[in-house]
Amino acid sequence: MKTSSVLTRPLASWKEGELLASFGVQLPREISLARIAGLEPADLAERLGLEPAPAQRLAAALELGRRATEQGEVMQAPICGGEDVYRYLAPKLAHLPCEVFYVLYLDSKGRLLFEAEISRGTLSSSLVHPREVFAPALIRRAAAILVAHNHPSGDPQPSADDRTTTRRLQRAGRLLGIELLDHIVIGSGNFLSFLEEGWL
Repeated sequence: MKTSSVLTRPLASWKEGELLASFGVQLPREISLARIAGLEPADLAERLGLEPAPAQRLAAALELGRRATEQGEVMQAPICGGEDVYRYLAPKLAHLPCEVFYVLYLDSKGRLLFEAEISRGTLSSSLVHPREVFAPALIRRAAAILVAHNHPSGDPQPSADDRTTTRRLQRAGRLLGIELLDHIVIGSGNFLSFLEEGWL
């Protein structure tokens, strides 16, 4: 069943076509669930033309689904690539309305030791400093790190700031002996890996 069909089930007076049309013709036919899930009830009501009560119910259902997905993924096995990082972090980051920079700290076997949110807001070298990224790794003796952030636009193509930040972190990691394994940019239903693109 398509996302748009699922969303309209609790909204008896709505048809799928009307729901899609409310988002404008520039969007694809299949609604991005991540984009809908990031809206507050008031925004859902405004964008979808809903009364407050149905908007509250829809927002609650989406939030429950997001939490169930987030809690269902536990990273116990070694992380083998960008796909593993995406599956683990997309439920946490893909729906957010602002950019969030996240770090996964790994042991020598590539297993997750711990994770940390470093910053919120537009990603730039001033917001994501190597000191904040690597200090926890030194304290808890992580062998390597994976970094990731989301693009609320849904497009995972990196910006100039993304590339600059990645280069700074890579240089700092080499000096400290803590390898930056990859930088994953999370979009809407997709991702980009700096390593897989040959940029690391």
